Amino acid sequence: MNVCNTGVFKKKSVSSAANPHENSSTSSVYQSKGNVFTEYFKELEEESIQDNFVVVYELLDELMDFGFPQTTDSKILQEYITQQGNKLEVAKTKVPTTVTNAVSWRSEGIRYKKNEVFIDVIESINVLVNANGSVMSSDIVGSIKLKTMLSGMPELRLGLNDRMLFALTGRDKGKTVTMEDVKFHQCVRLSRFESDRTISFIPPDGESELMSYRINTHVKPLIWIESVIEKFSHSRVEIMVKAKGQFKKQSVANNVEIRVPVPSDADSPKFKTSTGHAKYVPEKNLVVWSIKSFPGGKELLMRAHFCLPSVENHETEGRPPITVKFEIPYFTVSGIQVRYMKIIEKSGYQALPWVRYITQSGDYQLRTNT
Repeated sequence: MNVCNTGVFKKKSVSSAANPHENSSTSSVYQSKGNVFTEYFKELEEESIQDNFVVVYELLDELMDFGFPQTTDSKILQEYITQQGNKLEVAKTKVPTTVTNAVSWRSEGIRYKKNEVFIDVIESINVLVNANGSVMSSDIVGSIKLKTMLSGMPELRLGLNDRMLFALTGRDKGKTVTMEDVKFHQCVRLSRFESDRTISFIPPDGESELMSYRINTHVKPLIWIESVIEKFSHSRVEIMVKAKGQFKKQSVANNVEIRVPVPSDADSPKFKTSTGHAKYVPEKNLVVWSIKSFPGGKELLMRAHFCLPSVENHETEGRPPITVKFEIPYFTVSGIQVRYMKIIEKSGYQALPWVRYITQSGDYQLRTNT
């Protein structure tokens, strides 16, 4: 399994809090600079760089030191390099503690009346189904996002149902997952993770992405689509689309969009749906079937009728795949679980962790043979 820490630009995953003057990936540095410039100028264009040359010069001076990445966090840079119009203002003569502090991603002295941390486990499903109904490729791309509202400098420890962790500890019981291509925020102690699979960190304040991962596994399409095109004489066509929810009955897919390609010269659309509503998008040659709430195990139907100047031309016309968008809360297709979140702070306050699971569509395509 490949593991890397995205905040320190390392070629090797050795430590998350090591000296920043280490070998770095050139492409990662360029990407970080671009992200910082976008935070300041909204659009990274030649004109915006020319108009804000002074700010660019100051940012480069802080981003790089003797050719090595230095401070790359835009939130930290904005504490003492500010911009109004095309001018640079120095807000404080005192260097913020986040620059000199060992924990550069978090300021000292943070206080909250109510200490809470919100954990979002979000998984996107990528699926490609061929015209015969076979899954050609599939994988799961996941991320764990945090919103921390914690006082002081808390130490957090996150436990997942990681298969390698269970194998190390001899507790190979229940549902476990094997994560690949794991990437962590710079706050995570990589040496600790690589030794005993413990995710230990001092979190940034507010919103952040703690980690991302990929699970390479066969995924059963959660929303299955069947489509039939009926051609009548040479002047009209009818498209029938059946959608079936292939997930647990107690779960519900929200904000479902099924995008069905139609002939480029179709006109005079008429629709009939069992649930939701359909609309024709002529500039994209699509019918978009929108379903606000789609329960698991249900079958829904949509019929679309179009007039055509000629049907014969479409025999050689390639049909793009049907694409589906959806979001299923309180559910992960991989079965990943947050087993615990321990919050340790020297003042000993009690904090509440909240966990939310979301599965959503990624690159979700179903090809048709008609």
